[in-house]
Amino acid sequence: MPFTLTVNGKAHVIDAEEDTPLLYVLRDELGLNGAKYGCGVGQCGACTVLRDGAPLRSCFVPASSLGGQAITTLEGLRAPNGTLHPLQQAFLSEQAGQCAYCIPGMIMAAAALLREKPRPTEAEIRTALDANLCRCGSHNRIVRAVQRAAEELAR
Repeated sequence: MPFTLTVNGKAHVIDAEEDTPLLYVLRDELGLNGAKYGCGVGQCGACTVLRDGAPLRSCFVPASSLGGQAITTLEGLRAPNGTLHPLQQAFLSEQAGQCAYCIPGMIMAAAALLREKPRPTEAEIRTALDANLCRCGSHNRIVRAVQRAAEELAR
């Protein structure tokens, strides 16, 4: 049965099985490939998107359960003219990713943090990103990128 999903400010009519995870709908139906499949059970954070501004692991939540809620993906952070969000730019500037598989989820978790706490401490950043796994060990650069973005957004 079709359902409507609002992603990056636009309503989409989705015709998928009721239990299809949001991640699959984003990638396969909408062509939004920022969120990655990592573990499939919500443990690694590679699939993180925002639901009404809060982080959500999209790999196991049925898309059909999210009607009426605003979903924001990595692609939705960019300005309409294509300019990168300060977080995206900071991650590039700080060379925060090695393999970069975790980076979309890290950026989305950081976006939720900065929305709630515009000037987080290093400890608050580390706590907010703790559940997002990075196997490359880029954590220090990731923290610096979030700090840099917070400074940019505060201007």
